[in-house]
Amino acid sequence: MADKSKEKGGAAGSLIKATGTIGGLTMVSRVLGFAREMIFSRILGAGMAADAFALAFLIPNLFRRLFGEGAFSQGFVPLFSQRLRGDGGMEEAKRFADEVLAVFLPVLIVISAIFMIFMPTFVWLIAEGWRDDPTKFALAVELSRITFPYLILISLVSLLSGVLNSLTRFAAAAFAPALLNVALIVALLVASRGQPTADQAAAIDVAQAMAIGVIAGGVLQLLLCWISVRRAGFKMRLLPPKMTPRVKELLVLILPATLGGGIYYISQLFYAYFATSLPEGSLVYLGFADRLNQLPLAIIGSALGTAILPTISRAVGDGDGAHAAKVQGQAVELAMLLTLPAAVALAVTAGPIVAALFQGGRFTAEDAATTGLVLSIIVAGLPAYVLIKVLAPGFYARKDMKTPVVIAVAMLAVGIALNFALIPVIGIAALAFTTALSAWLNALALYAILHRRGHFRIEGWLWSRIFRQLLAAAAMAAALYFVRESLDHYFAGSTGRRLLGVGALVGSGGGVYFAVAWVIGAMNRDDILILLRRKKVT
Repeated sequence: MADKSKEKGGAAGSLIKATGTIGGLTMVSRVLGFAREMIFSRILGAGMAADAFALAFLIPNLFRRLFGEGAFSQGFVPLFSQRLRGDGGMEEAKRFADEVLAVFLPVLIVISAIFMIFMPTFVWLIAEGWRDDPTKFALAVELSRITFPYLILISLVSLLSGVLNSLTRFAAAAFAPALLNVALIVALLVASRGQPTADQAAAIDVAQAMAIGVIAGGVLQLLLCWISVRRAGFKMRLLPPKMTPRVKELLVLILPATLGGGIYYISQLFYAYFATSLPEGSLVYLGFADRLNQLPLAIIGSALGTAILPTISRAVGDGDGAHAAKVQGQAVELAMLLTLPAAVALAVTAGPIVAALFQGGRFTAEDAATTGLVLSIIVAGLPAYVLIKVLAPGFYARKDMKTPVVIAVAMLAVGIALNFALIPVIGIAALAFTTALSAWLNALALYAILHRRGHFRIEGWLWSRIFRQLLAAAAMAAALYFVRESLDHYFAGSTGRRLLGVGALVGSGGGVYFAVAWVIGAMNRDDILILLRRKKVT
């Protein structure tokens, strides 16, 4: 019994360390992403070329979320892990991965070819507001055709990442997205010579260079993951495509989840549809706000979701539902500890942060103000976004892909209906509001079903922790408001002074939150010490 408890304690410590590794390397990518967006805003602003590239970049990014962080990984990892731990061991796992690659690659090539051929029709459907602007419409089609093959590259990266994550080698897969940002930064600086674009022709040249940079970044990501897989002793082969029983089993799992992810994809296309009917630059504003919103989501939510899925899958496979629920509870605790302050801080300081990061060059104070408004609203759903990442593995580990699909369909219907009703009244703010609201409804529905089935429930100790985290977040909000008012003159100054002001906000807010959280018991101190690697994992 003592050995079993020790094993579970070690598993919890490994979860926290894995989350720290994934989150830390993802942070590197996100920092580079911010550097890219800061350069982008100053060079291209929120004009025609910037809007067109935003749409062209949205499309492969949605596929990245669908394949790289969604259905494929959620279906592939449990099956691959089962074979790796089964009687066949590594050889059986290799055979499974090879068979999947043999079917996966031709399908991706065909899908990409179809979309590239019919791209004008696709853009016509989702960019209603651009149909009467031939130059902007043609540029959006051209850039989307250049970027779309990124789907092939990033989907192969997701396959290799699934292998690496199952082998508990998280580093390469977590770092790979940073290479995309490096490629885009280089494309921006080389094409623009580091200066804001002087006219529309120059802006179009920069946008075209960035589209090519998307493909270059995908190639770099694929090379990194391929090399890492081979170094792990896992040499994959390209076989003739064949629908084997193992591939069929994977398809049975991922098709419903792909539909669920497809619902999310469709919802984002609806948001693009609505945004293109709003004033020029709206896609850019939404993209910048989402970049800030996605930072904690990627570092915390994706890291936790990636780290807990293999653990929960093993526990469910062993018939140990209590341990699976315990891991999920620990993930919820850690998620709320980190996302509640992030949401509150971004809401309180949205204006100064956006101005410090993006305002300058061709991105005006008015552009920054609109982006700040969108950000302050959309972050209300940040804890819910992360909860979805934490709760969904409770279904995927049990091979239930249908339930999240049904919930996603319902949330899509709610979001679309609300946008049609609210956009004429409050404009771009409606898109942010419906996104946050839909996320909370989604998370609550996932939890209610898990609770009803007896798979997971928030126990008293966890409710107490979350309440204390809310108290710490309230104290932090008060401190941030005071500091923001005291440093108002910094945020009206140069970029350097604005960044110093943001640094003061982040430092003071984070210091107050974690100090209060530590004192009032809003966190598990042992887990934090493990995360900081000051305490040995037993």
